[in-house]
Amino acid sequence: MHTIEEKSTKKTWAGAIAKPATEFPSTQLPIISGKIPDGLRGRLYRNGPARLERGGIRMGHWFDGDGAILAVNFTDAVATGVYRYVQTSGYQEETAAGKLLYGNYGMTAPGPIWNQWQKPLKNAANTSVLALPDKLLALWEGGKPHALDLQTLETWGEDDLGGLSKGLNYSAHYKRDEQTGEIFNFGISPGQKATLNIYKSDSTGRIIQQAAYQLDGIPVMHDFVLAGQYLVFFLPPVRLNILPVLIGINNYSDSLEWQPKLGTQILVFDRETLSVVSRGETEPWFQWHFANGYVDASGSVIIDIARYEDFQTNQYLKEVATGETHTSAKTTLTRVHLHPQTGKVTSIQQLLNRHCEFPNVPQQNVGQASRYTYMSTFRSETDISQEVLNAIACFDNKTETLTEADFGETRYPSEPIHAQDTQNPEQSWVLTVVYDGNSHSSEVWVFDSDRLDAEPVCKLGLPSVIPHSFHGTWNPA
Repeated sequence: MHTIEEKSTKKTWAGAIAKPATEFPSTQLPIISGKIPDGLRGRLYRNGPARLERGGIRMGHWFDGDGAILAVNFTDAVATGVYRYVQTSGYQEETAAGKLLYGNYGMTAPGPIWNQWQKPLKNAANTSVLALPDKLLALWEGGKPHALDLQTLETWGEDDLGGLSKGLNYSAHYKRDEQTGEIFNFGISPGQKATLNIYKSDSTGRIIQQAAYQLDGIPVMHDFVLAGQYLVFFLPPVRLNILPVLIGINNYSDSLEWQPKLGTQILVFDRETLSVVSRGETEPWFQWHFANGYVDASGSVIIDIARYEDFQTNQYLKEVATGETHTSAKTTLTRVHLHPQTGKVTSIQQLLNRHCEFPNVPQQNVGQASRYTYMSTFRSETDISQEVLNAIACFDNKTETLTEADFGETRYPSEPIHAQDTQNPEQSWVLTVVYDGNSHSSEVWVFDSDRLDAEPVCKLGLPSVIPHSFHGTWNPA
């Protein structure tokens, strides 16, 4: 039991993850202020860890929570929402047992050591979403995607996309080329040496081409970049010490080692053939996420990353699951210039000395130059060791200026999602799900993408609290 004294050190953001989230069926959402724009038609989907406790035991890391999907459907002047847990087999087993049974990224399976071998990992399906013409995929990088109904979010089960044979994983960070409809993704298969599997899918998600590439050791790779005709991977100098994990005496998270002397490895692939174009190496850093990549007029590859100087971010994310953080892990928006044929980095520049996470660009600009980069950040006076992300912003690459939406002290917006207006090509919107720590409630806020620093054009109420989530997508009507 928490004493009053202990509790008082917790920030208001902790309220969003203190208890498992409550699902709700399709519900018309009340408009709190403003109105739904006429050209905002489609669905917002978000995924994140919604249950960080079961049977009185907390999960070991924020990454371990069971995934739940929020869908908000914008139709003529009305928005409806639905929120459901992804019914993975592990989730269903643990629900029936009323207790935790499985290990995950940041925890070993409870009970005797042989449980580690029998129930090593649960597919948490909690990281991202991919909207396909006939299904929604809930993504988690350590396993196969789960297919769900686009409207009701009913879970249909694991999906091999016609190409994920046994042992092949499908990452949470796909890249979709709006022009061709092609979808690129990857997965890491662990072993004595890890294998990087690269996938190309058609617009339905069906895998039509794949390639395998052996890596040195087992690195942490969470994301990659589509840049024109290239797929680019940066392997930060974090390696898994696999033995403690295999024996069952330690979890993945605590078996990861920061080894800066390895530097950051670079792999460049041709998107048509999925073959290696070049390999390179540069100075050490860590990144979870890339904003975007493209090829400039000189043929150089430009890649924007949310760059950390070390791997402290993992400790911070572990602390988030407890509701109380004390580790500072700053990231900056950084631009890397790379010669694709040689894998040589020609320059590294910091674009912004402000914390930057979940960076993204409008869907139609993925793999091409984008004037605007959207991101989650912290309000300028925030002690980042104590808080979770509490602002969103837009960086204008042309004017090199940052426009911020300030939510006030106790509100926590999710990753900003860009939505193109269906009626006016010059108009677009930015959507975020906001947890209000004062009222212990969640809302959907819609901003004019050109006026993030103005009042939202619309605010919608949600029936229950949506815990802080990871990634989402906009699926136009």
